[in-house]
Amino acid sequence: MFRPVVFSPPSRLPALPLLLYTGNLNHDLQSWIQQLRSGDVRSLARAITMVENRIPGWSDLLKALFPHSGHARVIGLTGAPGAGKSTLVDQLARHYRRHQRTIGIVAVDPTSPYTGGAILGDRIRMQEHFADPGVYIRSMATRGSLGGLARTTADVATVLDASGRDLVLIETVGVGQDEIDIVRLADITVVILVPGMGDDVQTIKAGIMEIADIFVINKSDREGAERVEREIRALQSLAIRGDQWTPPIVKTVASDGTGIDELAAAISEYEAYLEKGGLVLQHNIQNWQDRLVEMLRDSLLATARERMSDGDLSRYAAEIAEHRRDPYSLIEAIAGGAKGFEESVFAIDHLGIAVKSLAASKGFYEKLGLSISAEETVEAEQVRLVMVPVGPSRLELLEPTSENSPVARFISRHGEGLHHVSLRVPDLSAAVEKFKKDGVRLVSNEIKVGAGGHRYVFVHPTSAAGVLFELVEKAE
Repeated sequence: MFRPVVFSPPSRLPALPLLLYTGNLNHDLQSWIQQLRSGDVRSLARAITMVENRIPGWSDLLKALFPHSGHARVIGLTGAPGAGKSTLVDQLARHYRRHQRTIGIVAVDPTSPYTGGAILGDRIRMQEHFADPGVYIRSMATRGSLGGLARTTADVATVLDASGRDLVLIETVGVGQDEIDIVRLADITVVILVPGMGDDVQTIKAGIMEIADIFVINKSDREGAERVEREIRALQSLAIRGDQWTPPIVKTVASDGTGIDELAAAISEYEAYLEKGGLVLQHNIQNWQDRLVEMLRDSLLATARERMSDGDLSRYAAEIAEHRRDPYSLIEAIAGGAKGFEESVFAIDHLGIAVKSLAASKGFYEKLGLSISAEETVEAEQVRLVMVPVGPSRLELLEPTSENSPVARFISRHGEGLHHVSLRVPDLSAAVEKFKKDGVRLVSNEIKVGAGGHRYVFVHPTSAAGVLFELVEKAE
């Protein structure tokens, strides 16, 4: 059930109550999404704030919005500070609005050292569009991210896309030659250069050169514009693109709108080139491959930080600084790649269920649509079993092969049902030694080998509040 939560925005945001939702997807969230997709600006603004600030429920919101995305053309505009990106975006928005196309603009600004928010310089240059419901402008702070974008820019673009905008224009912050993150997000990347910024070749080194689908020489009424064009063409002869596209060079003077129609025509020409060559899907697959790696990295980092307190981090840093521990083994352990990280020792491996007949029991799980492994016999325990994977764990159905087996005796006393809980440990021998030292009673002190070659041992119910626990170590 969703619960409405009133969010008080920071002072730099409009003083509007923000209705957010937490919990599972239901009618309330669907109603909110319908309002957003119908063009309600307040609903759109609230959704973006929720996603940008990672307010609880942001992930559910994006999951619900994603099926509605994928229709907007995302255009990224990047270049050095002072290249006129904001003015160019403003002029492009005017052009597309004359053609009745709806626009979402994401302007990535430097982070304020005082509030942590965006400086909002881009919004100042685009004030003319504030009264136009067909244009939505959002400034975002980089918040320490490098590469020209904020960490949540891609998610905000998804929200704008799902809201029904025809075009999403993303203006990067302008950090220099390494500002290439936009290529992983945009369908079309426009690199903006200007004459008179020192050694012009420095502005078009390999990184920027390779990501450009279209080059724009802005402020082309200045001296040196022809030289910049010659240098771009000279470098293009050395660059080889996978899609065999030669980026056109468009000269503009954004302050008075010169060249904007030509730029829009170049964008349309590249769109048609992608469509004709069947390159749209290929381009999207590559973009998502890069984005999935970023999303996975962010998720793993967040999970690792949740497993460590600030005190743990300080302690580990001190141990490394004093050379009592090496950082490489520590990172492997935290990431789950090595044994011995204190907070990741145990995990549920499976639940053992005693049944009289595997054949009779399997039907229920098959009706649920679950897969069932081939039968396997464990002679040491006198059982025949099958595995039923359920998420990261599984169910283990156990049928006795002898009237004297532990499972048969369990069924005679208790009937069919939950027989044991299996916990996975990284080092079974170490766990057994620790239990022995702590006086924990084991069914047998001998470590045995079971199904799949896994090593296991049982903890007696008298030491575990009446529950039979199995400790298992996965086979290599």
